[in-house]
Amino acid sequence: MISFIFSCDKKENYKDVEKSEGVFLSGKIIPDSHFLGDQKCKECHQDQFKSWEGSDHDKAMEIADSISILGDFNNQKYTSQGVTSHFYKKGKDFYVNTEGPDGENHDYKIVYTFGVTPLQQYIVQFPDGHYQCLRTAWDSVKNKWFDLYPDFKVVHSEWLHWSRGGLNWNNMCADCHSTNVRKNYDEATHSYDTKFAIIDVNCEACHGPGQEHVTNVNELGKDYVASGSFQMTTDTSPQELVDQCARCHMRREQFSEAFNFEGTMLDHYFPQLIEGGLYEADGQILDEDYVYGSFLQSKMYQNGVTCTNCHDAHTLKLKYDGNKLCAQCHVPEKYDTTEHHFHQPNTESSKCINCHMTGKFYMGNDFRRDHSFRVPRPDLSVKYGNPNACTGCHEDKDNAWAAENFKKLFGEVDSIHFSEKLAPGITMQPDGHVGLIELMHDKQQPDIIRASASKVLSNYNAQNFVEEYITLLNDESALVRGATVDALSSINTTDYTSYFLPLLEDTKRTVRIKAFYGLGGVTEAEIPEVYKESYGKVKQEFFLHLKTNSDFVGTRMKKGDYYLKQGDVAKAIISFESALAIDNINNQIRINLATLYYNTQQYEKAEEAFKIVIEQEPEYGPVYYSLALMYAELNRVDEAIVQLEKAVKKMPENIRVYYNLGLLYDKQQDYKNSEKTFIAGLKVDATNESLLYALAYLYSKSNQTEKAKNIVYRLIELYPNNQEYKSFLNQLERRV
Repeated sequence: MISFIFSCDKKENYKDVEKSEGVFLSGKIIPDSHFLGDQKCKECHQDQFKSWEGSDHDKAMEIADSISILGDFNNQKYTSQGVTSHFYKKGKDFYVNTEGPDGENHDYKIVYTFGVTPLQQYIVQFPDGHYQCLRTAWDSVKNKWFDLYPDFKVVHSEWLHWSRGGLNWNNMCADCHSTNVRKNYDEATHSYDTKFAIIDVNCEACHGPGQEHVTNVNELGKDYVASGSFQMTTDTSPQELVDQCARCHMRREQFSEAFNFEGTMLDHYFPQLIEGGLYEADGQILDEDYVYGSFLQSKMYQNGVTCTNCHDAHTLKLKYDGNKLCAQCHVPEKYDTTEHHFHQPNTESSKCINCHMTGKFYMGNDFRRDHSFRVPRPDLSVKYGNPNACTGCHEDKDNAWAAENFKKLFGEVDSIHFSEKLAPGITMQPDGHVGLIELMHDKQQPDIIRASASKVLSNYNAQNFVEEYITLLNDESALVRGATVDALSSINTTDYTSYFLPLLEDTKRTVRIKAFYGLGGVTEAEIPEVYKESYGKVKQEFFLHLKTNSDFVGTRMKKGDYYLKQGDVAKAIISFESALAIDNINNQIRINLATLYYNTQQYEKAEEAFKIVIEQEPEYGPVYYSLALMYAELNRVDEAIVQLEKAVKKMPENIRVYYNLGLLYDKQQDYKNSEKTFIAGLKVDATNESLLYALAYLYSKSNQTEKAKNIVYRLIELYPNNQEYKSFLNQLERRV
């Protein structure tokens, strides 16, 4: 893509952007005045404007008034999860009375509408520039109020409460629902000054700011040719068009301060890869994954099909109804037949999309189809439990029935699909790593599959596959390079970081920033002279990335992790404390903090943090164990024993708990409970070396020599090369 070159605007003191030096982009923010608005576009593009007007893009966000609001605010009440929301009018304004961040009900004025169909959300203004989306939304198809998450109880103090981070417009929604959005978050005050040029997704959100375009048209007239700043034209390649649409139609992490049409999608965002909990094991949609991550898996994408082959670019509607849409490419005489689909013609069951584009409901009533366009594989459902189109319709049948009948109709599967290698890895099968490694290196596979395989492989301990990873750092796919850097960065060592140095000059900003984070264990003074300039530039990109996303808990934790890599524990603690400040019930942060407090001998703070975790999550066993270890080190043995006894009940399979509890009983000369604890642990793992040795030692010092010898015989049998056990046995035999 050609980088956007802005015209000079002295009035705004905004200078021309110089061409990027090497791979580094300018990062300049586009002034709002460069966006001229849809009415200006309408002057020349009346047909396109007419198509766009009233579309989901046009209605993405509007000022709340009697025209834009679809919901019933005529003194209506709706109750869900014990919370009653009262929707009413006051003069020309619209209000809701509902539970606020303090757990009490308050009156809130509706300032914006969000979306139009199949649901419409409503936005409330909070202090310090925060705008929040109500959890109760309007079903614009069935004309009723409904809860976006009816089965999910959220306490008012949780990050997911509508008044907090989970439904915050500024960071969760704005970037895709308006044009030229700048979030403008201030971490110090936890406040926003979010700005946009156009309230909705207008023409220029896709085609770029119109100022230069209009100027060139006026100056060149009939000689004008769309170029430079003009985006998404008929000359845009299919895959590039997918990337341009993707910035709003994918689950992703942002890496630039604001989208300004420079570079490519991977200079601004990195997509969510396919992994457990977010996607099904075979790559089908599971969580709210949007479209991009699915479409990149498809053969359609690999063969040059793009968004506008199916969707009208301006109305956003499908170009054709029914199987006629697919028949643009797939010969109907071959595919739209009972010999192919085995269902009654002209029924829902005979529609291509119902076999090859299954879907899920999100946000309560929003049905979205999986864009990976896959052949149903009920045989994989039998193995891994992922859904398939067959049992999605035949709800009275099981996966085994579907697999058997699929085989009868279509025969054996005659090709290997990536899902057959991806699913075992995502589900952590013992040999699942084998297929993942094959996928990583198979350049015939979609890039997102190769990148995802790289990411998922790290679940098998990235340390075991360093050589495999290093070979991918120079891969032609930026997605693969980025995922591989992430995997290697998860290893707590600097042994491999020298391989990241060339990536400081990668062509994609996202990869450069990931490489910088991977180099976190290396001080600036240790960077070779040849890379110092690039290191300095990417350092600026990295910290701007952190600053831009510092309203997310994960980013503040990432900052803390970076400082830990740098050895600056004090700054790491500050970063984790700031993360806890915006999500006070996030106990992963609290446990990290407690560990850091403990390591820096801030024992009172560590104890307080551990106890809060226990109070909030009393069934979480590891926290009892951690607190006990701290007590033991502080020689508060009785308290340590109490916590370990609780830990045993919460984690009866954890051998280390038995081991440490037994040792503490021994220290207190409570040999009976010590013996009892070691034996209980051996019932879980009869060959555990530590427990066997501890029990033998206990018998030895309590003069139960024969019992001790029997245990040592077992140790020698299990570990014949350990000379210490043979020496131990000799000592015991000399006692006789």
